[in-house]
Amino acid sequence: MPGARSKRRRCVAANDNHQHQDLPEAKRDALNRMSYIEGHLAGIRRMVEEDKYCVEILKQTFAVRRAIQKLESRLLEGHLHSCVIAGVKEGREDEVLGELLELYALSDKR
Repeated sequence: MPGARSKRRRCVAANDNHQHQDLPEAKRDALNRMSYIEGHLAGIRRMVEEDKYCVEILKQTFAVRRAIQKLESRLLEGHLHSCVIAGVKEGREDEVLGELLELYALSDKR
């Protein structure tokens, strides 16, 4: 159900510590992207604190938004290629489809 707090789930392509066994490169990419976003946000905070020109700040916020969208895209791609396939193979089509529909509904709330 969109908007409701999801129960805690574990990706079936992950081991007991929720480490994706076949996706170390994807995980590394996601962490690198998050580091970039965090650094960029810190820079934006400094710009606001230093009263930089609004247009310049907005350009930077747009760049962060694009970086987040790219991160989301890569995470979804990894999920589709691992967890979704595994879920369907295990006969959990309805659960997998429900999660994807929930993500779609959340992504449409802009």
